Amino acid sequence: MISRLLFIIVISLLAGCASKPSFDTRQVDPSLTPQSVLAELELTRDKTALWGGTILDTRNLKDSTQIEILAYPLNSSYRPLLDSKPLGRFIIKHPGYLEPATYGPGRLLSVLGKVGGSQTGNVGESTYTYAVIHSQQLHLWSPESMKSRTSFHFGVGIRR
Repeated sequence: MISRLLFIIVISLLAGCASKPSFDTRQVDPSLTPQSVLAELELTRDKTALWGGTILDTRNLKDSTQIEILAYPLNSSYRPLLDSKPLGRFIIKHPGYLEPATYGPGRLLSVLGKVGGSQTGNVGESTYTYAVIHSQQLHLWSPESMKSRTSFHFGVGIRR
Protein backbone atom coordinates (compact mmCIF):
# COMPACT_ATOMS: atom_id res chain seq x y z
CA MET A 1 0.00 0.00 0.00
CA ILE A 2 2.78 2.41 0.87
CA SER A 3 4.64 1.59 -2.35
CA ARG A 4 1.51 2.41 -4.39
CA LEU A 5 1.10 5.72 -2.59
CA LEU A 6 4.78 6.55 -3.14
CA PHE A 7 4.45 5.61 -6.83
CA ILE A 8 1.43 7.93 -7.25
CA ILE A 9 3.26 10.79 -5.55
CA VAL A 10 6.36 10.36 -7.74
CA ILE A 11 4.30 10.19 -10.95
CA SER A 12 2.36 13.32 -9.92
CA LEU A 13 5.59 15.22 -9.25
CA LEU A 14 7.10 14.15 -12.57
CA ALA A 15 3.93 15.09 -14.47
CA GLY A 16 4.02 18.54 -12.88
CA CYS A 17 7.61 19.08 -13.97
CA ALA A 18 7.04 17.80 -17.49
CA SER A 19 3.87 19.71 -18.29
CA LYS A 20 3.86 21.86 -21.39
CA PRO A 21 1.11 23.32 -23.54
CA SER A 22 -0.38 21.05 -26.17
CA PHE A 23 0.15 23.12 -29.31
CA ASP A 24 -0.42 21.46 -32.68
CA THR A 25 2.93 22.35 -34.23
CA ARG A 26 2.58 20.36 -37.47
CA GLN A 27 2.04 23.54 -39.55
CA VAL A 28 4.46 25.79 -37.62
CA ASP A 29 7.34 27.33 -39.55
CA PRO A 30 10.12 27.38 -36.91
CA SER A 31 12.21 29.84 -38.93
CA LEU A 32 9.64 32.62 -38.43
CA THR A 33 10.49 35.34 -35.92
CA PRO A 34 8.91 38.78 -35.54
CA GLN A 35 11.96 40.27 -37.27
CA SER A 36 11.93 37.81 -40.19
CA VAL A 37 8.21 38.43 -40.74
CA LEU A 38 8.79 42.18 -41.00
CA ALA A 39 11.61 41.59 -43.50
CA GLU A 40 9.37 39.46 -45.76
CA LEU A 41 5.76 40.43 -45.09
CA GLU A 42 4.21 39.09 -48.27
CA LEU A 43 6.05 35.75 -48.13
CA THR A 44 5.16 35.10 -44.49
CA ARG A 45 1.53 36.26 -44.38
CA ASP A 46 -0.86 33.47 -43.28
CA LYS A 47 1.99 31.14 -42.27
CA THR A 48 1.67 29.50 -38.85
CA ALA A 49 4.04 30.69 -36.15
CA LEU A 50 4.67 29.78 -32.52
CA TRP A 51 6.08 32.72 -30.57
CA GLY A 52 6.27 33.79 -26.98
CA GLY A 53 7.57 36.41 -24.62
CA THR A 54 6.72 38.87 -21.90
CA ILE A 55 3.45 40.78 -21.96
CA LEU A 56 4.03 44.53 -22.17
CA ASP A 57 0.43 45.73 -22.60
CA THR A 58 -3.09 44.36 -23.06
CA ARG A 59 -5.89 46.39 -24.66
CA ASN A 60 -9.47 45.36 -25.21
CA LEU A 61 -10.97 46.61 -28.45
CA LYS A 62 -14.59 46.38 -29.59
CA ASP A 63 -14.53 42.68 -30.62
CA SER A 64 -10.99 41.57 -29.80
CA THR A 65 -8.04 41.88 -27.47
CA GLN A 66 -4.64 43.17 -28.54
CA ILE A 67 -1.55 42.10 -26.57
CA GLU A 68 1.89 43.66 -27.04
CA ILE A 69 4.70 41.17 -26.44
CA LEU A 70 8.48 41.43 -26.13
CA ALA A 71 9.53 38.25 -27.95
CA TYR A 72 12.08 35.70 -26.76
CA PRO A 73 13.20 32.37 -28.19
CA LEU A 74 11.25 29.37 -26.86
CA ASN A 75 12.57 26.25 -25.16
CA SER A 76 11.45 22.72 -26.01
CA SER A 77 8.35 23.21 -23.81
CA TYR A 78 7.47 26.41 -25.76
CA ARG A 79 8.30 28.58 -22.74
CA PRO A 80 10.03 31.93 -23.45
CA LEU A 81 13.74 31.94 -22.55
CA LEU A 82 14.17 35.22 -20.69
CA ASP A 83 17.94 34.76 -20.40
CA SER A 84 18.20 35.04 -24.21
CA LYS A 85 18.40 38.18 -26.31
CA PRO A 86 14.92 39.58 -27.14
CA LEU A 87 13.70 39.05 -30.71
CA GLY A 88 11.76 42.30 -31.02
CA ARG A 89 8.14 43.10 -30.30
CA PHE A 90 4.96 41.74 -31.78
CA ILE A 91 1.21 42.15 -31.44
CA ILE A 92 -1.21 39.32 -30.74
CA LYS A 93 -4.74 39.88 -32.03
CA HIS A 94 -7.10 37.57 -30.14
CA PRO A 95 -10.83 37.33 -30.89
CA GLY A 96 -13.04 38.22 -27.94
CA TYR A 97 -12.29 39.54 -24.49
CA LEU A 98 -9.27 38.69 -22.35
CA GLU A 99 -9.02 40.11 -18.82
CA PRO A 100 -6.13 42.63 -18.72
CA ALA A 101 -5.58 41.91 -15.02
CA THR A 102 -4.94 38.26 -15.89
CA TYR A 103 -2.96 39.01 -19.06
CA GLY A 104 -0.99 41.76 -17.33
CA PRO A 105 2.47 43.23 -17.87
CA GLY A 106 5.33 40.92 -16.94
CA ARG A 107 3.43 37.65 -17.47
CA LEU A 108 4.86 35.09 -19.89
CA LEU A 109 2.72 34.07 -22.83
CA SER A 110 3.13 31.68 -25.76
CA VAL A 111 0.93 31.91 -28.84
CA LEU A 112 0.23 29.73 -31.86
CA GLY A 113 -1.37 31.54 -34.77
CA LYS A 114 -1.31 32.90 -38.30
CA VAL A 115 1.01 35.72 -39.30
CA GLY A 116 -1.13 38.71 -40.16
CA GLY A 117 1.27 41.32 -41.46
CA SER A 118 2.40 44.37 -39.55
CA GLN A 119 1.07 47.27 -37.50
CA THR A 120 2.66 50.60 -36.65
CA GLY A 121 2.60 52.00 -33.12
CA ASN A 122 4.75 53.86 -30.65
CA VAL A 123 7.34 52.74 -28.13
CA GLY A 124 7.82 55.83 -26.04
CA GLU A 125 8.24 58.64 -28.54
CA SER A 126 9.59 56.37 -31.29
CA THR A 127 7.54 54.85 -34.09
CA TYR A 128 7.73 51.06 -34.11
CA THR A 129 6.56 48.49 -36.65
CA TYR A 130 5.19 45.33 -35.02
CA ALA A 131 4.73 41.91 -36.58
CA VAL A 132 1.11 40.77 -36.02
CA ILE A 133 -0.08 37.26 -35.21
CA HIS A 134 -3.75 36.23 -35.11
CA SER A 135 -3.99 33.82 -32.20
CA GLN A 136 -5.43 30.36 -32.52
CA GLN A 137 -4.16 29.18 -29.14
CA LEU A 138 -2.68 30.98 -26.15
CA HIS A 139 -0.78 29.63 -23.16
CA LEU A 140 -0.37 31.96 -20.17
CA TRP A 141 2.48 30.69 -18.02
CA SER A 142 1.93 30.61 -14.26
CA PRO A 143 4.00 33.00 -12.13
CA GLU A 144 5.67 29.92 -10.58
CA SER A 145 7.00 28.91 -14.01
CA MET A 146 9.15 32.06 -14.06
CA LYS A 147 11.17 30.79 -11.10
CA SER A 148 14.23 28.71 -11.82
CA ARG A 149 13.73 24.97 -11.33
CA THR A 150 17.31 23.86 -11.74
CA SER A 151 17.79 22.24 -8.36
CA PHE A 152 16.24 19.11 -6.91
CA HIS A 153 16.33 18.18 -3.24
CA PHE A 154 15.28 14.95 -1.62
CA GLY A 155 15.85 14.02 1.96
CA VAL A 156 14.44 13.13 5.29
CA GLY A 157 15.47 14.75 8.50
CA ILE A 158 15.11 17.60 10.91
CA ARG A 159 16.22 21.08 9.96
CA ARG A 160 17.04 23.94 12.30
